[in-house]
Amino acid sequence: MIAPIALFVYNRPEHTRITVEALARNEMANESILYIFSDAAKSIKDAESVKVVRQYISQIIGFHQVIIVEQEKNLGLAQSIIGGVTRLIDQYGRVIVLEDDLETSPYFLKFMNEALDFYETTPEVMHISGCRYPVEPFEDKDTFFLHVPLCWGWATWQRSWVTFEKNISVMKRFDHSMIKRFDFDNTYSYWKQLELNRKGKINTWFVFWYANLFLRGGLSLFPARSLVHNIGMDESGTHSRTTNVFNTALSITPISITTIPLVESPVGYAKHREYFGNIQEQLLTRVFRKLCAIFSAEKGK
Repeated sequence: MIAPIALFVYNRPEHTRITVEALARNEMANESILYIFSDAAKSIKDAESVKVVRQYISQIIGFHQVIIVEQEKNLGLAQSIIGGVTRLIDQYGRVIVLEDDLETSPYFLKFMNEALDFYETTPEVMHISGCRYPVEPFEDKDTFFLHVPLCWGWATWQRSWVTFEKNISVMKRFDHSMIKRFDFDNTYSYWKQLELNRKGKINTWFVFWYANLFLRGGLSLFPARSLVHNIGMDESGTHSRTTNVFNTALSITPISITTIPLVESPVGYAKHREYFGNIQEQLLTRVFRKLCAIFSAEKGK
């Protein structure tokens, strides 16, 4: 079964165009159903750009079917994704998820669908990532596992998503040693994101998905060469900030799905711990400040 694609858009017409055009160049695009979830403007200043985005998506071709869901009220990114993914998971049992600032390789859909088929009955695998962090190559295989997912072009199954709950009480299930590993030996502040959600300073969904996988011992499959490039690190998005530390080249060849050990790659963990440590100080402090400022402004409206 070819998985439906959930694309979440808001007020960035140029990013949306790049995302859609790249996706349409995928070799399985004309076989795929594309659901586009368009959030409503949260302020008057966003209304015109939301209108432009909606005009653009109404004309999209190149897919088996395009279904547009226009929200009448602003939901915000977290609620939009949770609601849209849940809807498609309930209907199809699997889903491929993209946001409006993700440029994909022509082999993205092929990889995601093949991985969804290959690991469908493997409960240890809970998440498929189309993007990978720009760490240096470290495996001789085309795929590897980590205990952390990545939400820039991803997929999952109903058996995994049904376990997800955005509930701050999840923090009570962590002890100090678990928090350390959750943060890749204190090199990346995932735990701080949970704390900021608990304090009401930000409202995000991904860190709760990660916590769910972490507590269940779930694995995330990654490609050895990235099939997604995030083009939104330019302050144009709700949770973005100008940076190039996540830049990665798109794979120009397909990714092969073969049997690999159902364990986190030890070398992969070490390489990512080193990478996170290098970017932590220069990136995360300003990112969290930006998130807090945005959410405080939204609460004040």
